[in-house]
Amino acid sequence: MFKKVFIFLLFAIGYSLFVNSVLAESEFTVDSTATYKVQESGKTIVTHDITLENNFSTLYATSYTLSLENIEATNVQAKTVNGGQLTVSSQKENNSTNIKITFDDAVVGKGKQRHFFVSYENSSFAVRTGEIWEISIPRLGENSSYRNYIVNLAVPSNFGLEAYISPQPEGAKEQEGVRIYEFSKDSLIKTGVTAGFGNFQVFTYTLNYHLENPLGREAQTEIAIPPDTAYQKVYINSINPAPESVRIDSDGNWLALYKLNPRQRIDIVLLGEVQIFASERPFPAPSDEVLSSNLKETIYWQSGDPAIKSLAASLKTPREIFNFVSTKLKYDFNRVRPNVERLGAVAALQMPNSAICMEFTDLFIAIARAAGIPAREINGYAYTENPNIQPLSLVADVLHSWPEYWSYERNAWIPVDPTWTSTTGGVDFFDKLDLRHFTFVIHGSDPVMPYAPGSYKLGDNPQKDVFVSFGKLKPDRSSFPEISAKYNPGIFFFGSTLNIKIKNPGPVAFYSLYPEVFFDGKSNSRDFIEVLAPLSTYESVIKIPYSFLGRNTPSAVSVVVEGSEIEVPTNKNKVIIGSLLGLFIFFSVFIIVILVRWKKITLKPFLKLLGYIFSRLKGSQSTSGKP
Repeated sequence: MFKKVFIFLLFAIGYSLFVNSVLAESEFTVDSTATYKVQESGKTIVTHDITLENNFSTLYATSYTLSLENIEATNVQAKTVNGGQLTVSSQKENNSTNIKITFDDAVVGKGKQRHFFVSYENSSFAVRTGEIWEISIPRLGENSSYRNYIVNLAVPSNFGLEAYISPQPEGAKEQEGVRIYEFSKDSLIKTGVTAGFGNFQVFTYTLNYHLENPLGREAQTEIAIPPDTAYQKVYINSINPAPESVRIDSDGNWLALYKLNPRQRIDIVLLGEVQIFASERPFPAPSDEVLSSNLKETIYWQSGDPAIKSLAASLKTPREIFNFVSTKLKYDFNRVRPNVERLGAVAALQMPNSAICMEFTDLFIAIARAAGIPAREINGYAYTENPNIQPLSLVADVLHSWPEYWSYERNAWIPVDPTWTSTTGGVDFFDKLDLRHFTFVIHGSDPVMPYAPGSYKLGDNPQKDVFVSFGKLKPDRSSFPEISAKYNPGIFFFGSTLNIKIKNPGPVAFYSLYPEVFFDGKSNSRDFIEVLAPLSTYESVIKIPYSFLGRNTPSAVSVVVEGSEIEVPTNKNKVIIGSLLGLFIFFSVFIIVILVRWKKITLKPFLKLLGYIFSRLKGSQSTSGKP
């Protein structure tokens, strides 16, 4: 009898300990596999596969509570392995939702296990932003008592390619139209899972520029418009007023030229879209000279400083430099304001707690260049929901900067963002950048110029000039080159020329163009244009040979490029007439010379005639010169 009462008391003590679901690590062991199955609609069905194992023979669990922080859970259910329903109740407390599962039976004995499932639905884990599905799964708390914890993320294959995912999954597989990623407990303690799916993102942009010529004479100036890179393709729908021309500098910036009259002020509006790609696409590689310039020391990238050189000696790879910068520096939100002083790499090291994106970028570039790795700064727009930055951006154009390093293995500039890795608590923005970074200007040879859109303001006017939002590509987005040609007749017996202009009216840039020139349908020459930016013009001069009786002179010259063609007549008949006239003059002179040598005629009549003609011409000139 005493023995039965003792056992009952132990069970009662166990019940009182765990009726509120206080599951101590020393008393129970918890294993869990959480599967986040995203539906095509974006709704996510979350299933926790949980196993409770008793660590004592006299204690058992009567309930279990699953706490969800900042998560809305609907249609909550709990089932046994055999499919039996378990009693579930939910209670909200501050920002947490506590799901309590009550067990109807007792599982008693050391090592005994209780296996059950808890499921709920959520509509905020997966969100479609523009052309991309973005997925965010919360992190696992550091104090979690799980012995084993695995997360499976199941995503429909028709969401598109994996654009980015952090942290890197332990494994991945595809089955029945679903792509499944597996993550372990260790990778989920510091951060949750962030992933994006889709081939590209699309932003619509409106950029305003304000120019003024304070001089009393005509002046020229250039503005930077967003360029193409290996990770983005720019569409220019309109730019008003249109520039005189557009050129591409050594760093790849697109610079639009404007001529301003004395004291003139103009406002320029640029409208368009941009595609941001998940991976680098084929893109023209920089020259060795450009890469060398991206190794030089500058006022903000002090790669020759002893402290920077010492770091470069130990941090030899871009990944090591990235990890150091993203953990060494701390983001100072109080410095986020227009016209903030730029500290540079050395000062960033000395004041690591006062960094903003410029210091993260400058320090990465300085160390990379000191390590012999070409690096440069990107200044542009990065979409964020961060409330510390958004309010200021509503009235002023506070842009973002991030570095790129040159990868000889991938033959491309690779963008990384140590700032966002730091501010997000460790989300990986090194292996794959997200699809929210829109390049405005590239600073490689110069750390300041050209100025980014949003910087072309007049006076202290704080108006916002940069507007970027998620968008869609227009159906008609192809460019067709406009060809024009001017025929220049040559001097008698010398060849003529043809001035050719190939203009890109937009909306996109041309790459690897091969303008071909045909003489009467036969290919004569072929040129190569590596890049032709929107609104830019390529010029060349073609020599059209002179030939006797026009045997080698074409009747028409055709210029063909990218499906466009123009044909220009060359006045071959004039060449033939000129040849005949020349031949007539030659034989006339020859006969006259023979007759003179044979004394059949004299030159005096001809000389007298020439003298008369000359005197008449001289008299005519003298008369026309009188008032």
